[in-house]
Amino acid sequence: MLRKIRIALQVVVMTLVTLLLLGVSWRLSSWIGWVAKIQFLPALMALNIGVLAGLIVMTLLLGRIYCSVVCPLGIMQDFFGWLGKKQKKNRYSHSDEKKWLRYGVWTVFAICLIAGFAPVTTLLAPYSAYGRIVNSLFKPLYDLLQNGFAAIESNYESYMFTDVEIWMRSITTTVVALVTLFVLGFLAWRNGRTYCNTICPVGTTLSFFSRFSLMRVRFDKDKCRNCSLCEKNCKTSAIDFKAGTVDYSRCVVCGDCLDKCKFDSLHYEPVWRPVKKTTKTEERDVSESRRAFLTGIAVAAGTAAMAQAKVKVDGGLAVIEDKEQVERKTKLVPAGAKGLKHFSNHCTACQLCVSTCPNDVLRPDTDPLRLMQPVMSFERGYCRPECTRCSEVCPAGAIVPITKEDKTAIHIGHAVTVSENCLAEQGVSCNNCERHCPAGAITMMEKEGRDGKTVHVPMVAPWLCIGCGACENLCPARPFPGIYVEGNETHVTD
Repeated sequence: MLRKIRIALQVVVMTLVTLLLLGVSWRLSSWIGWVAKIQFLPALMALNIGVLAGLIVMTLLLGRIYCSVVCPLGIMQDFFGWLGKKQKKNRYSHSDEKKWLRYGVWTVFAICLIAGFAPVTTLLAPYSAYGRIVNSLFKPLYDLLQNGFAAIESNYESYMFTDVEIWMRSITTTVVALVTLFVLGFLAWRNGRTYCNTICPVGTTLSFFSRFSLMRVRFDKDKCRNCSLCEKNCKTSAIDFKAGTVDYSRCVVCGDCLDKCKFDSLHYEPVWRPVKKTTKTEERDVSESRRAFLTGIAVAAGTAAMAQAKVKVDGGLAVIEDKEQVERKTKLVPAGAKGLKHFSNHCTACQLCVSTCPNDVLRPDTDPLRLMQPVMSFERGYCRPECTRCSEVCPAGAIVPITKEDKTAIHIGHAVTVSENCLAEQGVSCNNCERHCPAGAITMMEKEGRDGKTVHVPMVAPWLCIGCGACENLCPARPFPGIYVEGNETHVTD
């Protein structure tokens, strides 16, 4: 029964987390956003004391069930482990705890977390790793499917689905996600939850508490017939059937051992219930077959993450050159992030805000010091003042919740003109940046042009500019705009 309950909860949680990270529906996201907020590391970064206390109490009572039914990366590994057992049954065996590796990685992670060194923490965080896999590898497939439904619907004048552009937000993040999926998938397929019990910092943290859990899997040695099925089906290598012991720091209470035991010798029960002492003195002589080394599998990442090769033309059928990303001296982060330091210290790079952004403004950073943390860029859209979705979904407190009214008063950056790119400087009549600036920060001023004629060029009032990027996005200059937004280190509020 424990195993069936675990699988049912896994299906529910995995479905909700995946839908949330895919950005399937904003209305749906507002209902299921809690599944991101109950993840351990985001709750820690957000100092969500209620969630942290609840998870610790749950672990002290029931063991590491968080790793089985809440953590999406753990659930994903169970899926690959299930595929491995389909290929070969009874494939696991007991192994001693690798303390030097577990606590070594945990110490490095804790130091980097305190020091704010994001590349290490974002790579090791389990929820963030799953978020990158979904956003980089699965979301393009979902978008491709959505485009297919939209094309079919258009023939019947129905518009439930909308056509979306499929593009690669970051090659680095996609490669990291692909390698993570392959490595963890292979390890889980071959050896079960190797990552959870040797590398994962969240698993190691919870193991400190699970050693003292009140509910545990325990042996009834009078009934045990030394069949070893419990050990051979323990995905965490936590059961030593010869000694009749379970390593509770690694046990994730999956229930597989209980399901496999044919003699009812294993029970998930309170620690205060007395354990029957065995009267048997015979030596256990069970020959363990070594698992054959299996060659790796080719994980087909059938992803449509490539940017769609659509040729854009204007009314005269002239090819429109794509914009290129602007190099900014100071990175741009969303309103609600308070500034670069606060954002970098709290963001776990789970990519949830990237998936949720309706304007394609956010993408993973390639800067080694902020690797895969979201930054803003305006080639495909701009940050609309009325949109606060990223602040509503962030589970780690990197982007704090703000209202639409708050957002219009937060200055995340300021516009800067580039005269050599500006069409107005070249004598072309253009005032796109002035017409579309929602803050009224841009005014067209008269100036003597290159040929001596009077031209109207944009002038920016930085104290009015909020850094939304409308001017940069809608500037017709190609490949680089005649006006762009520089970020503010600390966000200023009117």
